Amino acid sequence: MQEDQPASATWKSPLRHWTALVQDREEQVFLVLTLLIGALVGLLVVAFILITERFGARLYPAGGAPWRRLVVPVVGSLGMGYLLYRFFPNARGSGVPQTKAALYAHGGRITLRTVLGKFFCTSVTLASGIPLGREGPAVQVGAGIASVLGRKLGLRPEKVKALIPVGAAAAIAAAFNTPLAAVLFALEEVVGDLHAPVLGSVVLASATSWAMLRLLLGNNPLFQVPQYQLVSPWEFAIYAVLGVVGGFVSVAFTKVLTGLRERFLNLPRKTLWFQPVAGGLLVGIMGWFVPQVLGVGYQHVGSALNGSMAVKLMVLLLVLKFLAVTFSYASGNAGGIFGPSLFLGAMLGGVVGTVAHHFLPGHVASPGAYALVGMGTAFAGIVRAPMTSVVMIFETTRDYSVIVPLMISNLVSFFISSKFQREPIYEVLARQDGIHLPSAHSRSLEGQRQVFQSMKPAEETLSAHLTLQQASEHTRLDSLHTWPVLDESGVIAVLELNTLQKALAEGPPTRHISDIVDPGSFPHVHADHPLSFALERMGATQLDLLPVVSRANVHKLEGVITLQDILDAYRHPPPKSDE
Repeated sequence: MQEDQPASATWKSPLRHWTALVQDREEQVFLVLTLLIGALVGLLVVAFILITERFGARLYPAGGAPWRRLVVPVVGSLGMGYLLYRFFPNARGSGVPQTKAALYAHGGRITLRTVLGKFFCTSVTLASGIPLGREGPAVQVGAGIASVLGRKLGLRPEKVKALIPVGAAAAIAAAFNTPLAAVLFALEEVVGDLHAPVLGSVVLASATSWAMLRLLLGNNPLFQVPQYQLVSPWEFAIYAVLGVVGGFVSVAFTKVLTGLRERFLNLPRKTLWFQPVAGGLLVGIMGWFVPQVLGVGYQHVGSALNGSMAVKLMVLLLVLKFLAVTFSYASGNAGGIFGPSLFLGAMLGGVVGTVAHHFLPGHVASPGAYALVGMGTAFAGIVRAPMTSVVMIFETTRDYSVIVPLMISNLVSFFISSKFQREPIYEVLARQDGIHLPSAHSRSLEGQRQVFQSMKPAEETLSAHLTLQQASEHTRLDSLHTWPVLDESGVIAVLELNTLQKALAEGPPTRHISDIVDPGSFPHVHADHPLSFALERMGATQLDLLPVVSRANVHKLEGVITLQDILDAYRHPPPKSDE
């Protein structure tokens, strides 16, 4: 009689068959997975919308007692802050920088814990009246679902990374009811390349998610907008003025938010769990007197778009919402800046349109038209996705008459924002978290030879705790003239032989290396940088060796690359790709 097979062999056999199937039919599996991701993300975003809106209406109902508007944001931010600190540390922030970090620094990996934490904590935040957006968190949740499914099904790491923009597009399509803008956002902002090879999958996931939204909630646009028209060619000048004002408001928003966040991040780590209460308390105090401050406020955006909001209220909401959003986000509440940027733009555009219509009533359209263009203007200036902005507003209105004014205002706002705040807001937020996202220039050079192809292990390093005398003896027989300096946190500096010899000549040899190096920023490269970039950085710093560090943690040493390594690489043909 044949012996029973071990239990482990029972499940390992189908697993091997599945792995072989995935390897043989990876493209077909990827296509089916794209459809599945679109459907799942659409369902989850619909649940997100229903939960936040219905719970918010119950927790602080219109006309309810004022104490609710004070207590609910405070309690909500306190509970959410503890959950983020204790259980879901990777669910902080808006979600878009974290999604880009997963794509460029973590190999496409977003854990299921992070997905669940992001969904739950953001739902608590928004339902309690904190005026942040749901779209950014939805992007991370959608990308996380794509990442989890791709890894569970055994796809190669390159394919898992390719699923990140697929999930992001599906999330935006359902959150905004704008499938075309979702495709552009995923390519323009998340990937940074409008010609990315995942375009087809992104389009398919966006359409599937949008179809789920229509099936469950109907084809209701996010905003009910009347038809607008251009009254006079002179209006183009007013739209340009709106672009100027919107650009400077975008710069102020970015600088205030990132500056406040830097201050909160510098506080002792033990205060991290109750820092969000600072934002909740400010929102609660404002909400006690001005209830319209609570929540993301899309219903008030609708009032501005239809010209039914007084100019004094729009000015008040512009100022209060600016402070509430920047403080809430900086203090660590879970939520995005996607929706708030549209709110600020609508209020700003409504104010400009009302003033212009007051002085030139026969030559200026209704204030609602300017509120609509203002939404795109602020989005283009803050998020730096001008193409997405134009298509998103067009999909919202389905009206070509606003396209040219929108393009003019967006271009002006984008130019001013780029001029006075060179680093986009999502890149600043990622850098504050210790993640170095690739710039647009470095992404454009991806086809060139890259550092990882020529780097080698860091066999010769120096401890920051060595004395200068010990370091001199340690490096005497070394063929290199430059060494990475490490302490408990990882690499903190780069020390050159000339600097070491000069320090020995000028002071006592009992000093430590940490006394003569700057532990702040240091010259380095990342593994995905092109070799030409490493060569340029060596020339600028006059070094013959650079540490190769992780994008997710600049102090994590992955290897080193020397000038000789680069020269040797250019003497030989580039290595063949695994594709």
